[in-house]
Amino acid sequence: MPNNAQYATAAVAAAGVLGGAYCAYRAYQQSQDSKIPDQWTQVGTLKDMFVYPIKSCQPVPVDKVECTFLGLKNGWLRDRLLVVVDDANNFITARGFPVLYSVKPSVNNSVLTLRTADGSFVNVDLAEVVATQKPKTATVWGNELPVYDCGDEASAWFTKLINKPESTFRLVYYASQNCRKPPTDPRTKVFKFTKNDAGAFGDDTSFNLINEASVEDLNSRVKDSEITVAHFRPNFVLAGAKAYDEDNWKFVKIGENVFKIVMPCTRCVITTMDPETGARHPDNEPLKTLRSYRLVEGEKLRKIMGTSPRMGLQMALRSSPGGFISLNDPIYVA
Repeated sequence: MPNNAQYATAAVAAAGVLGGAYCAYRAYQQSQDSKIPDQWTQVGTLKDMFVYPIKSCQPVPVDKVECTFLGLKNGWLRDRLLVVVDDANNFITARGFPVLYSVKPSVNNSVLTLRTADGSFVNVDLAEVVATQKPKTATVWGNELPVYDCGDEASAWFTKLINKPESTFRLVYYASQNCRKPPTDPRTKVFKFTKNDAGAFGDDTSFNLINEASVEDLNSRVKDSEITVAHFRPNFVLAGAKAYDEDNWKFVKIGENVFKIVMPCTRCVITTMDPETGARHPDNEPLKTLRSYRLVEGEKLRKIMGTSPRMGLQMALRSSPGGFISLNDPIYVA
């Protein structure tokens, strides 16, 4: 064999070996990233905890909840298993319909009660909905998801509240015990999701944590406005950690429940809305200030995330479902 051919053959073989080694290394890295740590450092405690029964409506503060792959649960009180849809069965949010922020839910046994400040209310028996309705589909983040329709009374109530001419809106309840499919956008080339990560109607994952110290630091940078954790709609509020230390964590443990940090939580215009009224901030705060110092780092990530700044953590359950979390539980990280 001529020398040139020998060199070419050797080069191809070497490339194959190197390529195989790189793939093996990446697989090893991913397995290590997913391995639950055996050493933890306490960084603070759980100060507040919230469940959001309906996407884009008001939260319910809770003292003790169960962790499931779909998110937080306390009986029929579940996190973001309800959503409002339009005539075409496409989901809507406060991004386009800020009036949703005026809806305050509560749950007593299986009865969901929705109220607004003017005294208007409607009751929905979720157990009855599940027992009597046949699943249909609604479109959420491009996914066709199974849902139960919550009835004409709830539909009339939301339609009157939203008050969009010649439009009808309906409340629907997630009709599966399994998480929806993980996202398929370019972020998944960097952030690895499993089948149990995406929850029902949440934006990315089943759980969200905010570091109180990071919000306090942000608040010190924003002029003439008070920014609170409520602007970020978290499930968990961590007290006691240093500002932005969360950028360096891979896992979080609350009590005995272990969560994988799937990705940083990148923020949108929802943060510029008053947490009580839904009114937009006239100067686009806190998003404007966050963009000045909290954009993701690295060219590859920046290309994917654009101008959406990071604040908080998107997390998924990695311990067995069924564990409980209570206020003041210690929070550990790794």
